[in-house]
Amino acid sequence: MLYAANMPRLWRDTLAAHRRAVRDATLQTAVALVAEHGLRAVTMSRIAEETGIGRATLYKYFGDVESILIAWHDEQIAGHLAQLTVIRDRGGEPIERVEAVLATYGHMQHDLGAAHGTELVALLHREERIAETRRHLADIVAALLAEAARSGQVRRDVKPDVLASYCLHALAAASELSSRAAVERLVAVTMSGLRTAS
Repeated sequence: MLYAANMPRLWRDTLAAHRRAVRDATLQTAVALVAEHGLRAVTMSRIAEETGIGRATLYKYFGDVESILIAWHDEQIAGHLAQLTVIRDRGGEPIERVEAVLATYGHMQHDLGAAHGTELVALLHREERIAETRRHLADIVAALLAEAARSGQVRRDVKPDVLASYCLHALAAASELSSRAAVERLVAVTMSGLRTAS
C-alpha cells in the first residue's frame, strides 16, 4: 500500500484505467460467452482466454464465474436505476413521466429476457440478490405515482406504493414477450389500470 501511495499520479491513473479496462473486458466477455454457450459451459479458463489475460490475473479480480456475472448485473442495475430516476425527475406532466418510466422499465425487462435467457436471469434475479433493487425501483415509481395522483391524473383510491407494485409485477411479464410492440401494448394495459375513472 505504501508503494501505491508513493506512485506518481500519472502511474496511479494509468494503473486504475488499466484495471478498469480489464474488469470491463472480463464482464463483457463472460456475459457474451454465457449468452452463446450457456451458463454451465463457461469456465474461468475460457473467460481468461477470450479476454486475453492470464487465469491467475483473472482470479485477482474475481473468484468465480458467478461473481463476474453478479458484478456485471450490479452495474446494469445501477445504470437502469439512474436512467429511470432521470426520466422520473425531468419536467412535464406527471402522467407522461409515469408512462415513460413504465415503458422504459418494460423494455429493459424485455431486453434482459431476450438477450440472456432464463438460466442467467434465474441466477441473477434470486430474491436475496434483488430485494433492495426492487425496493428502490418501487420507490421511484411510487413517488411519481403520488405526484400524478395529487394532480388528479392517477386514481387515488389505491395507495401509490400498491399501484407501483401492480405496475412492476405487470411489467415483469415483458421479459417473456416476443416483440417491442408487445411490450408497448403491455404498458398501455398497465397504464389503463392507473387512470382515474372518467
